Amino acid sequence: MGTLMYDSDWNSLELDGYELHSGENVEISVFGSWIPGQLVLDTAGWHLLTPDQVEIPLRSGLTARHGEPGSSPTPALQPVEMNAPHILLVDDDPALLSALPQTIALRLPAARVDIADSAQEALEQIQRYQYETIVSDIKMPGMDGLDLLARIHELRPGTPTLLITGHGDQGLAIQALRGGAYDYILKPIDRDYFMAALRRALHTQLLQRQVIEQQLALELHAKSLEGLVQQRTHELFEAHAAKDKLINLASHELKTPLTHLKDMTQLLRLKLEGTDVPEMVSQGLADIEHSIEQTEMLVQELLHTSRIETALFLLHRQRCDLVELCRQVLAEYTANTGCALRCESLCAPIEVEVDMDRVRQLIISLLADAHKNSTPGFPITVKLQQTGPKAIITVSYRGSPPGLGLEFYISRKIVEQHAGRLEVQSFPENRNTYFVMLPQRLDPAEEQADTSKHIQRAQALWTVTA
Repeated sequence: MGTLMYDSDWNSLELDGYELHSGENVEISVFGSWIPGQLVLDTAGWHLLTPDQVEIPLRSGLTARHGEPGSSPTPALQPVEMNAPHILLVDDDPALLSALPQTIALRLPAARVDIADSAQEALEQIQRYQYETIVSDIKMPGMDGLDLLARIHELRPGTPTLLITGHGDQGLAIQALRGGAYDYILKPIDRDYFMAALRRALHTQLLQRQVIEQQLALELHAKSLEGLVQQRTHELFEAHAAKDKLINLASHELKTPLTHLKDMTQLLRLKLEGTDVPEMVSQGLADIEHSIEQTEMLVQELLHTSRIETALFLLHRQRCDLVELCRQVLAEYTANTGCALRCESLCAPIEVEVDMDRVRQLIISLLADAHKNSTPGFPITVKLQQTGPKAIITVSYRGSPPGLGLEFYISRKIVEQHAGRLEVQSFPENRNTYFVMLPQRLDPAEEQADTSKHIQRAQALWTVTA
């Protein structure tokens, strides 16, 4: 186990003096756990590619170790040794280089201490190892401690550095702090003060490393979530595609026999008309035909549902008069069902921009559901009114609560595709009403006109009686 070091000049990555190569198996410590992977070098730099194909960016200071080929794709949750700091002592005084390591060994037995008797030798070791803390004398022949401090900031930014200075060199101590030193130690060295400062520096470095590891853990978690979302999205698309394929296949397979059965039933009814056929047989044929029509409607609803949930549900909008469209739909509906239609009042045109076929389908669906659930003898009323910038269609009847199955789902989606809203409400005495709110088409000149025009109300009222 050691520390990763990145050399930007050579774009190389080392682990305790050993130069790593792309493709090698390495494990890094991320927030107390060992994450295995393979080294990858690309234009973005060095990365660790985990077995689940997540890339973790690598940087200097990370705790790492060589991994075993073919290691388990599941990260091994092993505790990471955090109490074995690597410390460098730099001083040209042999007595200090002998005494300080002994002091550290007594107080921090697990610490690994390297020594250097010159700044130049220290730089060579700093380039080779990532130290948790560096302790250096200021006054040394050749390169002094302040120059060494500047080079440390270039090579190993963030590494806490303690500088040792003479008792009367307060100016140098202040200069060292301004230059980025973590703390300064006065000669003669007080061992307790020295160890307290050293412990603070080591703790600071430990916290910095934990922050880096937490950032990596968050990046790893975010990338894992991103991959999971992509996988789930792909699975969802595949599920939708399979569902649409199944619906289309089932609809196609059902349409042919249903059409054949419907034709044969109608043919039999035509041939049996006027003959002495028991009423039971005639009623049975009528029931069969009705069941076939219901099945055809179900197949059509399934196809509409499939299209609504995909990009195949498209609107072909055109400008039209909603009053005239409702009048046509109601006339066709009553003619086909044998109901009576009465119009009490008509309003001025209400201009909308809609898909006429879809709105026609919507109104017929609501009328059919109201007709199915209404109490015999009570009429169905259809009202169209303009309130502000909205056109509102209401379908009211008295009877059982509205059905909220596939037909209602399709109707609501049609209205929402037109940027409108569909609601249903029940009132006392078994009164039920559908509310369809559609945006009215306004010309730019009308939009800037006096708002008083927007509160004008016009209405059309139709009554459908079975």
